[in-house]
Amino acid sequence: MKKTLFTGAGVALVTPFSKDGSIDYDMLGKIIDFQIEGGTDALIILGTTGEGSTVLFNERIECFDFSVRRAAGKVPVIAGSGSNSTDYTIQLAKAAESVGVDAHLVVTPYYNKTSQRGLVKHYFTVADSTEKPIIIYNVPSRTGLNIKPETYKELSKHDNIIAVKEANGNLSEMVKTRMLCGDDLDIYVGNDDQVTVSAAIGAKGVISVLSNIMPKYTHDMAMYGVNGDIKKCAEMQMHILPVVDALFCDVNPIPVKDIMRALGADCGDLRLPLCSMSDEQLDRALKSIAPFRQEILAELSKI
Repeated sequence: MKKTLFTGAGVALVTPFSKDGSIDYDMLGKIIDFQIEGGTDALIILGTTGEGSTVLFNERIECFDFSVRRAAGKVPVIAGSGSNSTDYTIQLAKAAESVGVDAHLVVTPYYNKTSQRGLVKHYFTVADSTEKPIIIYNVPSRTGLNIKPETYKELSKHDNIIAVKEANGNLSEMVKTRMLCGDDLDIYVGNDDQVTVSAAIGAKGVISVLSNIMPKYTHDMAMYGVNGDIKKCAEMQMHILPVVDALFCDVNPIPVKDIMRALGADCGDLRLPLCSMSDEQLDRALKSIAPFRQEILAELSKI
């Protein structure tokens, strides 16, 4: 049995940018402190929500280094180290490892994609190159490539491949992956609206966008699921569903950054090609979360 990296809710952290487009490390530090104090179980740095695809190599390593030092061992720091090039992924992973990250989140190759056989060769090659554990990131809506349960079974044979962030939305495939891999591959669901159903089949938690604005709530909800109280987890999930829907009313991380800014936690603009929602879109999103406004502000006010 492999060692579980974390249980509960890991935050897919937004990356705050200054007016000149650089990473705002003062704000990033505040956000990291807020997440740790709010009970977040892991920090995922420069993943999809963190706009890692528009952050250059040296910026990435500087950001990983800062996050590791700020977290100071209180929670695992997981680096978004994936790309569509195996060689470049290895460069990122080695550099991230050199500054002390605890693990890598490695997305499936995008654009050029590959076969299921190629996925195994890609991940085994990356896993052989680093001493840190790897969480596979499967998000076919962005990459155009889906990992099959049978492929997970093969991938789970590598000691360094310990988990998957599953964001394909296919619950039947998630059940089959769990059946085939058992404790050789932990599952973290990548969709905030599937925490309950994934917990029911043994997932270890969620890698969450919701955690950016409600870390304590998301942690508590996920832990109810992990600890077997599926009824309470489901109650919390259904209660917060309008907020989750608002966070995905446009391309992630556009809504979460716009909502945070509107509620006083300004983490800067997005990097092109991402751009803010229209005023009308933002107004609709804010109206949909209006019943939860005080609940959210109670958490965000701590930044």
